[in-house]
Amino acid sequence: MAVGSWCRTLVMGSERRERMRALGMRLRALRREAGLTGAVLAQRARVGQPTVSKVENGRMVPSLDVLDRLSRALSLDEATALEVRDLLTAVETAAVSDRPEDGEPSTGSAVDEEVRSARLVRSFQCVVLPAMLQSAEYARHVFESAPDATPESVGRAVAARVDRQSVLYEPGRESVFVLTEAVLRTWPGTPALMLAQLDRLLAVESLSSVRLGVVPWRRPVPVLPRHGFTLCDRRAVVVETFRAELVSTDSAEVTAYEDTFGRFERGAIFGEEVRQLLLQVMQEFHALGDSLTP
Repeated sequence: MAVGSWCRTLVMGSERRERMRALGMRLRALRREAGLTGAVLAQRARVGQPTVSKVENGRMVPSLDVLDRLSRALSLDEATALEVRDLLTAVETAAVSDRPEDGEPSTGSAVDEEVRSARLVRSFQCVVLPAMLQSAEYARHVFESAPDATPESVGRAVAARVDRQSVLYEPGRESVFVLTEAVLRTWPGTPALMLAQLDRLLAVESLSSVRLGVVPWRRPVPVLPRHGFTLCDRRAVVVETFRAELVSTDSAEVTAYEDTFGRFERGAIFGEEVRQLLLQVMQEFHALGDSLTP
């Protein structure tokens, strides 16, 4: 992995926060000088409007690719574009602390924002469902399990995730999700929660813009999975950890993850086979729920 190719999306220590605010304030000033609203800038740069807002308010570190998109959308001259790049470099070289600001857990905002700005999304998961497929109750359990989660931060994170899932229904987008069968059988909460979640998977699988694949337990995995990841177009890969999200735009890193995704995709079942598997697992959760009922 290239040094510096991964970017953590936690809000960091005081020095880093100050540099993030400086970058955000400069970008906001440039946007206003250009006479653009945040929504128009987001549209021109092909990023989510929340991304523009968070960057301008010093709450998110943009990848170099996102910063370059914003610079082009603002029609910055070479000197000014270099200036904002230098501000980003200053953020990335600032001291990093180990904890999120204000006790906030990692809430999946980076993967959601990267997905919102991509036209092709490919996600592989081996334990937890992809962010864009989670029901509200499933997502709530995901966020509640994060270190330092609070009811307020969990509520905000769930609402934001559900809202961002609307991109699945937007024209011109393609999404490919590949799961191991273990994802379908690793369940939080109650069997009823998983029944609702599996029903959502059936509905999403029927969309023409979505391909849902599962590597069934009866097949050996082509690669031993170490973690899940999400590819956004061919420009970035996002890896979620317990305390942070790691985003890489390094071309060699992205290519390596693309190759790995392809191997899992070739080992998966799709279409009618997946629908039958989902129905089978639903029957098993029905039976499990009945067995747990007093």
